[in-house]
Amino acid sequence: MADDVADRDDADRDDAELAAHLADQAGALLLQVRATSGLEGRALAKEGDRVAEEFLAAELAAARPDDLVLSEEGVDDATRLIASRVWIVDPLDGTREYSEGRHDWAVHVALWAEDVLVAGAVALPARGLVLGTDHPPTVPDRDPDAPLRVAVSRTRPPTQVQRLVEQLQAETVPMGSAGYKVSAVLLGEADAYVHAGGQYEWDSAAPVAVARAAGLHTSRIDGSPMHYNQVDPLLPDLVVCRPDDAAAILEALRDQA
Repeated sequence: MADDVADRDDADRDDAELAAHLADQAGALLLQVRATSGLEGRALAKEGDRVAEEFLAAELAAARPDDLVLSEEGVDDATRLIASRVWIVDPLDGTREYSEGRHDWAVHVALWAEDVLVAGAVALPARGLVLGTDHPPTVPDRDPDAPLRVAVSRTRPPTQVQRLVEQLQAETVPMGSAGYKVSAVLLGEADAYVHAGGQYEWDSAAPVAVARAAGLHTSRIDGSPMHYNQVDPLLPDLVVCRPDDAAAILEALRDQA
């Protein structure tokens, strides 16, 4: 009976609220796995991926049975290309950080409908935060006299981004997953996230949805729009920043092309 009630509650949630709820619950499960499984390293990352993927797949099937899902850990169903609604999910963004006991990993849940990201949520479980389009965060103002802070990979920052940092006399802020880096911009802990090293739709869909809802600039590094639910889910680069910083960042990137 309790499961039936939970299913009805999820079915009654609007899409943005559902995205936030599912990202939050998947994050709670991941914390539980990390605390109780006794696993470490790759085995822990693999188990976390499995548990979160199975949870999100089951919950979306129950709450939105007519929708399709594109997930990093799931089998790609080509019929999503003719579907009107597709959930784009990364059950565990930042497996290395998760398995190392760090806090800079995330859960992504986004909804694409009719060529637009219409809802999304990024959970930061180790920080007890969920950033979603249901209640977009207010991005703190940036000190115009301070150097631009650019979120970069803590293990493999792309050469192009390093050149950008030098050209703009910016500072780098190393951190883990893509979702966490976008969240850092949303929370005012970084001013921009520029990536040019290869990603897929599930790496950016939910973070981009939330960033757009919060009024941030989002684009490819050439300034073109981000498109989702494509035949090839490879979406290798992006820029997320305050609108006032976008022109300088994009111009610097063009100078490197």
